[in-house]
Amino acid sequence: MKRIEILKTYKIYIGGQFPRTESGRYYTVKNSEGKGLANICLCSRKDVRNAVVAARKAQGVWAEKSAFNRGQILYRIAEILEGRKVQFVEELILQGQSKKIAQSEVDLSIERLVYYAGWCDKYNQILSTVNPVSSSHFNFSNCEPMGVVGLIADQKSPFLGLISALAPVIAGGNTAVVLASVDYPLCAVTFTEVIHASDVPGGVVNVLTGSLTETASALASHMDVNAFVTSNLGKELNIPLQLSAVTNLKRFYEYSEDWNNSTAQGLHFINDFQEIKTTWHPIEQIGGATSSY
Repeated sequence: MKRIEILKTYKIYIGGQFPRTESGRYYTVKNSEGKGLANICLCSRKDVRNAVVAARKAQGVWAEKSAFNRGQILYRIAEILEGRKVQFVEELILQGQSKKIAQSEVDLSIERLVYYAGWCDKYNQILSTVNPVSSSHFNFSNCEPMGVVGLIADQKSPFLGLISALAPVIAGGNTAVVLASVDYPLCAVTFTEVIHASDVPGGVVNVLTGSLTETASALASHMDVNAFVTSNLGKELNIPLQLSAVTNLKRFYEYSEDWNNSTAQGLHFINDFQEIKTTWHPIEQIGGATSSY
């Protein structure tokens, strides 16, 4: 008698834990030949709310870490991913990519993490300014993370697209709630194991799976999400999400990038999720000399 293969059930990732979806539902991801690859959690609006709560709780802790330490942690993610590269290549091949493309996608993902790790302790110096003013003050403009970012991963670039959008968000001190690719979610969920094994605090990255019809609008309209980003999603899906995001005037970004290009990385991706805060510091004139207090 032919043995029935037991498919792996991929859980979601919320607050540093691997729960099953609150709904108890799942769907089966299949390859191009119709063969089942894995059982994937079908998340609900309640899972979205739980993920946002976890992201908000972790945001202060993550933002307060030194920029150098955040860079070390992103580099540690790249190190672990390098050690598990074969597994990610195999998962991409299972989902229909050629071996050559799969290897290239994983290699670029690792390089992109290293790239943004290097920016962590540098972007603030470049984006910040000392402003000329006509009064007796110093005037500084400084970067601060926006907070919680909702992110819909690129649906056709299941791993590189995810890393390329996520890395600048967390490099800048934000936390993220990620909706993984619906048809190609395996690498996104396996990547949470890499996150969990690194020094990333629980709640900084939260990954949900399932239908975008059920989860995307709930995340876009959530009042405790400060920004929202989509990747190559298309106008038909983006426009309703933009309308949902208006509820608390959150920033909304639509990336239309070929993530394989060198132009699909840069300081501007970090800057998208920074707020510029300005500080006035008075100057006291003492006997012709200038001092601050």
